[in-house]
Order: sequence, then structure tokens, then C-alpha cells
Amino acid sequence: MSLEREYDCPECGHDGFWKTASMEVHLGTKTKWSCNECGYGFIEIDGLSTAKA
Repeated sequence: MSLEREYDCPECGHDGFWKTASMEVHLGTKTKWSCNECGYGFIEIDGLSTAKA
């Protein structure tokens, strides 16, 4: 998996995110992403996301 991804930030509109952490949990792989510009972050666990829609 890449350390960077394109995703539109709901806070600042920037489209670059960095992976800040990744680990295995009982539900699958938990990955934390953080916006390159404003620091907005969200978590994904096997495709389920806490990012604002």
C-alpha cells in the first residue's frame, strides 16, 4: 500500500493525504490518513471510513 493517496479534504479542499499509521486489528487493517495541508485526519478499517462525506 502506498504512503500517499489522493482524496479531497473536506476541510481545506486539498487532495493529498499521507498515511500516518497502520496496524492489524480484529476487524481488519486500520489505517490513519492525514491531510498534507491542514492536518485533517480520518481512519479507514478495511474500506470503511470515518471521513466526512
